[in-house]
Amino acid sequence: MSVKTIAVNKSASFEYFIEDRYQAGIVLEGAEVKSLRTGKASLGESFCEIRAGEVFLKNMHIALYDKSGAFSTRDSRRERKLLLNRMEISKIVGKVNERGYTLVPLKIYFKDALVKVEVALCKGKHTYDKKRTLAERDRKRALERAVKEMER
Repeated sequence: MSVKTIAVNKSASFEYFIEDRYQAGIVLEGAEVKSLRTGKASLGESFCEIRAGEVFLKNMHIALYDKSGAFSTRDSRRERKLLLNRMEISKIVGKVNERGYTLVPLKIYFKDALVKVEVALCKGKHTYDKKRTLAERDRKRALERAVKEMER
C-alpha cells in the first residue's frame, strides 16, 4: 500500500483543534486525476458542506490539465462529492449540528491508484489558543537549536 501526498491544508492545524479524522473517496473527472498526478492542487481555502445526507468539498483548486483539450472542466474550483459511509456521515452530521464542530479537508493523496481526501471534525481555536500554539512552536525550535549547538 503506497501513499503519495498531493496537497496539504497547512492552516487547518493552526486554525482548528482536530478531533476525528476520516478517509473519503472523491468523485473526479479523468482530466482532474491527471492534473493531480502532476501535483497541481490546492486545499488552501477549501471547506466541506453537508447537504441532503451527502458531503461536498467546495473551493478546492485543481489546475486544468493542459493536454485534455475540449474534454477539460472549465471550473477548476467546482464542487466535488466526497464518498463516505452512511454511518460516518450520520455521525459527522450529529456532531456538526450539535456541538459547533466543522468538517475540514486536511490533505488529498493517492492510496495505491485511488484519490483519497482526509477530512476531519474540527473545533475552531480562539486567538489565545493560536498564540499558545505559536509560542509552543517557538519554544520547540529554540530547544532544537540549543541541542544542535551543544552537539558541536
